[in-house]
Amino acid sequence: MADFLGMMKQAAELQSKMQAMQEELGQVEVEGISGGGLVSVRMTAKMEVKAVRIDPSLIKADEREILEDLLVTAHNDARRKAEAAMQEKMQTLTGGLGLPPGLGLT
Repeated sequence: MADFLGMMKQAAELQSKMQAMQEELGQVEVEGISGGGLVSVRMTAKMEVKAVRIDPSLIKADEREILEDLLVTAHNDARRKAEAAMQEKMQTLTGGLGLPPGLGLT
């Protein structure tokens, strides 16, 4: 019975830590870039896009497709960085709990 109560306490602590981590992830920002810095996308680790910056030299009607490709690339770069930041936070949170990898608690 004591083991069960200990597990319940540990689960409650984990839930509390998860909520705190989710709030913290909303504060972590990453920036994805493409085109050698001509396009950048800034987003939170919760995948919320905060800003897009486009160098004025790219704003030409005949280069629309290039700009679109650079935006997609910058967004994907930011998303990868946000996922890495989230995974790092999860490892910190679950480090001592012995949870199997890929449990997907987020």
